[in-house]
Parts: sequence; structure tokens; C-alpha cells
Amino acid sequence: MPQTRLYFQSHGALARQAYERLCIAFEDDGFAVAILELNEEQDLHEVSLYADDDPDGVEARMAAVLEPLDDLPDIQRETLPDIDWVSRSLEGLPAVRAGHFFIHGAHEEKRRHAGEIPIRIEAGLAFGTGHHGTTAGCLEMIDRELKARSPRNALDLGTGSAVLAIAIAKRARIPVLATDIDATATRVAKANIRVNQAAAWVDAITATGFHHPLIGRRTPFDLIVANILARPLMELAPDMARHTAPGGSLILSGILARQRRAVIAAYVGQRFRHVTTLWKDGWVTILMRR
Repeated sequence: MPQTRLYFQSHGALARQAYERLCIAFEDDGFAVAILELNEEQDLHEVSLYADDDPDGVEARMAAVLEPLDDLPDIQRETLPDIDWVSRSLEGLPAVRAGHFFIHGAHEEKRRHAGEIPIRIEAGLAFGTGHHGTTAGCLEMIDRELKARSPRNALDLGTGSAVLAIAIAKRARIPVLATDIDATATRVAKANIRVNQAAAWVDAITATGFHHPLIGRRTPFDLIVANILARPLMELAPDMARHTAPGGSLILSGILARQRRAVIAAYVGQRFRHVTTLWKDGWVTILMRR
């Protein structure tokens, strides 16, 4: 589906203020917001927001968010070509090392060091190649947790490419259930699981939250990993508590540094204990214990 870019141009502090307002308003919905300096001498900037669908509704929300700011120009539109921008932007990127894990595309396979656990993930439609701070943070936290503890079964909630589920399976050799709300992501996850020879350990299903019979049959989980967004993580806290075994661990990410305290508070309220936080590129990965 083609994307729509909604944008406007403004100067100096006003453009930066508009950008910050849009980031706060749209961050939990997964919209990309960008600011680009067009002319340094004039301090002219262009602020853009990218919508996958319902551009009319998104533009109306943008207008409401920006209404308190005076003298902003009208919002313009541009329809972008239907290109897999994820694949285009990630082609040829270097491999990622996180803990003992080596996340690579086919072109980087020979660069693995002795003792590293290889996971092959090509750029594709589903989130999770290891380059983003949240994915890398989760991989590092998984490596630490599996070195310290020995869970018997795990859940990767919002699996995307299944890189985290594959990492758990290869590191711990335990059953892992990988779920995603998006059927396309589930198909990508299954393909990656096969490529990485992890099908004996990892099952991938399409599910919303914890609503799937297989989740019920696998519960409780000794380890749950959820790399999604702060608001849905907080909303899921009671369900997380019901599906985590006593003494079990949660690895939570997709959380901006300034959202950390609110997420921790939601889980402390469900009788989880904060163990540690890993900080990376403005994002945090949080380890909680039941």
C-alpha cells in the first residue's frame, strides 16, 4: 500500500516545537515523524509525518495537535511509490553483534567469530533485523538472562521477524512460541525460523495479545519477551501477570527512555520486580521478575 507523506515547512523554534508535538502525539501509534533542515542560513525546516492509511484522519489529528501553534502553514500531501522501504534502506547493512548473537544477512555470513550464535535475518517486511536499539537491547538482555537462568518455555510477543524467538531457541534449546498481530509478519517469521533451522523449537502464530488457544495450552511461561510499544505494554501488564510463571522473567522493550518509569510502575502494580534496565540509542530494555 502506498504511503502518504503529510508535511509543512516552517522556521526555527516553531518547526522544532511542531516536530516535538507530533512525536509525542503519534509515537504510540508507530507513525514515522521526521524533521529536515532545508536552508541553514534561513533556519528553514520541513516536518513530515508518514501515514500508511487514512491520510484524511491522520491529517485531521495533525491539525488538532498543531492548532495551539500560531503561524504554521497548511499541511501538504505527497503520495509515495509502493516500495518496500525497509528492504531498500537495509540492503547491505553490516551484521550486528549483540551479546553472543551474530545477526547477519547472507552477504555477511562468513564474518561470524568463533563462539558466536549466528542468526540469519534478511531485510524484509517484518520488524527486527537487530539494527534498531530496541532489538539489539532485547538480544543483549536475552543473552544475559539465559546465562543466569534456565527457563523451560518462552513466549515472544509481537515477534516481527522472529529474531528474538530464534535467539532464545538457539541459546537455550527450549520451546518458544512466537506471536504477532500481523499475518504477514507471521509468514516472515516462519520463513526465518526455517532458514535458521529452529523449527524444532519455535512455533509462530498470528494472535492478538494473549488471545489464542495455543497460548492457553503453553501457559505459564518462564520467560516472556515483548518488543512492542510503551502504551500496549502497560495495557498488557495484567495479562502478562496471568501468563508468567512464579519466578518468571519479562524482557520489555520498544520503550523510550522517558517512558521507562511509567512502564515499570504498571508492572510493579502487577507484582513484578524491576531487575535492571539496559539503555541504548534513546531506548530502554527492561528486565522484570515475577
